[in-house]
Amino acid sequence: MTRRPGLSTRLKLTLSYAGFLMVAGALLLAVVWVFLLRYVPDGTIVNGPRGGGGGWPLEPQPFVPNRSDLQRAFVPRAAQAMGFLLVFGLIGGWILAGRMLAPLTQITDAARRAATGSLSHRIAMKGPNDEFRELADVFDTMLGQLEAHITEQQRFAANASHELRTPLAISQTILDVARTDPTRDRAELIERLYTVNSRAIHLTEALLLLSRSDRHNFTREPVDLSLLAEQAAETLLPFAEQREITLTVTGHPAQTLGSAELLLRMVTNLVQNAIVHNLPIGGTVTVHTASLQHTSVLQVENTGHTLPPELVPTLTEPFQRGTQRTRTDQHAGVGLGLALVNSIVRAHQGTLDLTPRPTGGLIVTIHLPTQPLRG
Repeated sequence: MTRRPGLSTRLKLTLSYAGFLMVAGALLLAVVWVFLLRYVPDGTIVNGPRGGGGGWPLEPQPFVPNRSDLQRAFVPRAAQAMGFLLVFGLIGGWILAGRMLAPLTQITDAARRAATGSLSHRIAMKGPNDEFRELADVFDTMLGQLEAHITEQQRFAANASHELRTPLAISQTILDVARTDPTRDRAELIERLYTVNSRAIHLTEALLLLSRSDRHNFTREPVDLSLLAEQAAETLLPFAEQREITLTVTGHPAQTLGSAELLLRMVTNLVQNAIVHNLPIGGTVTVHTASLQHTSVLQVENTGHTLPPELVPTLTEPFQRGTQRTRTDQHAGVGLGLALVNSIVRAHQGTLDLTPRPTGGLIVTIHLPTQPLRG
């Protein structure tokens, strides 16, 4: 943005300091004039005769200055004092303003570095807490969050590119086989191509939904998590029965405000993940809802393999898959299940907690506010 040239803040502060100092000096001189010089008479001041008694000669009269005499002596010195105050105010104000604005210069330099793409620099301003240091700390925090966000986005873009490249490469291979080998079963190739394309479509839809939830651009409406849990369980019940997994929904109504579509996708992803990451046979999945004073709770618990504690925090990262992931059936995920859940929870100002079960499996607990939080 082009701006017209103007005075620097340091020069403005310097002129302000000098101006205030001049005003204070002028007021002091005015006080001297009004409350002192005005009471001195203007004219010859004569004292009564001294001595002369007994024929002695009169003593000489002492000099008593009048108002004009005092003005002639006072005005030049006052002008010199005002000149000294002006010079002192400019020099002192320039030095003082520079010292006061030094922290702001550090913040400006850090902002320039950030503007060029260097987000690793931190101000780390030392000294006691004041407005400038508070601003520097907030700026450092912002840089840290921005750097982490950009790093996460870059990693996400790289993973997304890799995930999308895989089905495209497989499709290209299938098409090459169909073109160069006329003896191959065309129906089998078409079925494989359909499966690969379906996976690419699911991945693209998940990426779009993840982007939408991150932008928070959705309409909030009353939603009952218990109804969404029943709907998701009903949809995935055949899949659970196919894997011989017992799917149970318990609890009470749990009202919240949000996007019914996004929250349904959140519940569905959780239940689907709980079914996929389970025991081969005889596993269980329990979905429970509850309503607390200011939050609604959704909890999904499943049996399964024992999860290492260090693996659990990474499950909400995009394209991170748990152990024993099956990717050959129609319900296989694309590595965005819990990442999408986490994004939807954040968009609804809620919290997501992952707790590994001691006997294997995972407990996922979500708290959503019954009313949207301010700020």
